[in-house]
Amino acid sequence: LVMGGFIATTLTRPLRVLTEATQDVARGNLGRQVDVGSNDELGELAFAFNHMSSDLAHSVNLRRQMTADIAHDLRTPLSVILGYTEALDEGVLAPSQETYAILHDEAKHLSRLVEDLRTLSLAEAGELRLYTQPIHPEELLARAIAAHKVKADQKGVTLLSHSDANLPSVQVDPERMAQVLHNLVSNALRYTPQGGTILLSAASRSGGMEIAVQDSGQGIAPEHLAKVFERFYRVDAARQQTGESGLGLPIAKSLVEMHGGAITVSSEIGKGTTFTIRLPQNKTV
Repeated sequence: LVMGGFIATTLTRPLRVLTEATQDVARGNLGRQVDVGSNDELGELAFAFNHMSSDLAHSVNLRRQMTADIAHDLRTPLSVILGYTEALDEGVLAPSQETYAILHDEAKHLSRLVEDLRTLSLAEAGELRLYTQPIHPEELLARAIAAHKVKADQKGVTLLSHSDANLPSVQVDPERMAQVLHNLVSNALRYTPQGGTILLSAASRSGGMEIAVQDSGQGIAPEHLAKVFERFYRVDAARQQTGESGLGLPIAKSLVEMHGGAITVSSEIGKGTTFTIRLPQNKTV
């Protein structure tokens, strides 16, 4: 009996510790860890619990940070709009075309941010519908260049495109893929100096299609590359708002993944950055 009681206590002690830790997590103490004292099934269970607890704590921290970022990005245009409308109402500021233009721009910025948040939320929840059809990659590239040519000319940046001969059509949602390329080209224009070049290319690769947006901008440091697809992440934390929502790259990533593809980034300081979209073979016809 003594031996049986000792064995039972030894076997149940890790379970009691895990039970207490689980209850602790349920009360909101996320990140709680337990000692992994063995390599058996109980040890594997303790290791899995620690991993789950760490992931929960990380997810909650990310959600809190995202909420703070959203509040900050929403507050900026709202503060400008409220400030101008109050000044107009009190007669401190005389109505003018310039004032109305500023209010309109800030309202568009606010609308764009809300729409980007909605698009990203629907995409990540799998509720954004795709209306796919076959389209030649050259058409996607030509559409992206036409949409950004005026802005590129104003900044003194050259837009180029190159496609391999006899490329097959790709089965995608043209509007969503146009949005992906718009976000990538807009991002490239933001960081490419006057006299620089942005190259859009399409090529057939083993296993599918590859579309790339390559710029000759300032490049991204290695420690930032892994985070560029995070919501509201900015390589330069001191960078002021430029009318963009800060969600362009996360939206591009979600939309590409909805098509069954993947998007990657490579960069070298002083030489530029390349975003590469890879679509699987079943997306080409």
